[in-house]
Amino acid sequence: MAKKFDTNPLDPEFPEKVKRETQKELQTVALPKTKNGKTQQFKTATETEDQTRKFDEAEFESMNSTYGNPDNQPAVYQPQQFVDTEDAEKKSVNIGSISLPENILTALPYIPFAFIGIIAGFIELFLVPKSEPKVRYHAAQGLAANVGVWIVLTVLGFFNWTDVGEVISLIFWLGTTIMLVVFAIKAWQGKPIHIETVQDLTDWLEDKIKPQT
Repeated sequence: MAKKFDTNPLDPEFPEKVKRETQKELQTVALPKTKNGKTQQFKTATETEDQTRKFDEAEFESMNSTYGNPDNQPAVYQPQQFVDTEDAEKKSVNIGSISLPENILTALPYIPFAFIGIIAGFIELFLVPKSEPKVRYHAAQGLAANVGVWIVLTVLGFFNWTDVGEVISLIFWLGTTIMLVVFAIKAWQGKPIHIETVQDLTDWLEDKIKPQT
């Protein structure tokens, strides 16, 4: 009768059969002896033209002088020549027989004192060719800014008979003067300037005042 823990209750001898079969598979099988069982050495490789060979001193000096550096000195690095931005910003622009640096031409139209900016802006727009758009743009914008300030100060002048009118005119003149001086400095330094309030007048002046060339 089969026991409780038999793996195969129908065949009580099943575990013994599996054990015997496993022992047979684990037995060491001896290989048949051979007559020529000695260790053999591989044949030595034949020398070819690709084999490393030693140069004599004359051959080494010849190869070194042809393909190498005979003085054994490293190659000198040649740094690239970069463009000097300051020189580029200070390039000269010919106006008739006068040649002035570009940064001076762009700064003059913003100067508020003694109508210098208005006069410089008109002269530059009349003389500077279309091939110098940067100079013409600053000339038109500086001229437009100075004209706008002059118009507002003229209107405020009608109210100078009162103390309040004089104070307002003084504050406006002082503020716009400082603003225009700052713009002149920035233009001289080559920095971009855009005055949105006079953009339409700037475009009109640059378009209507043609260079007399």
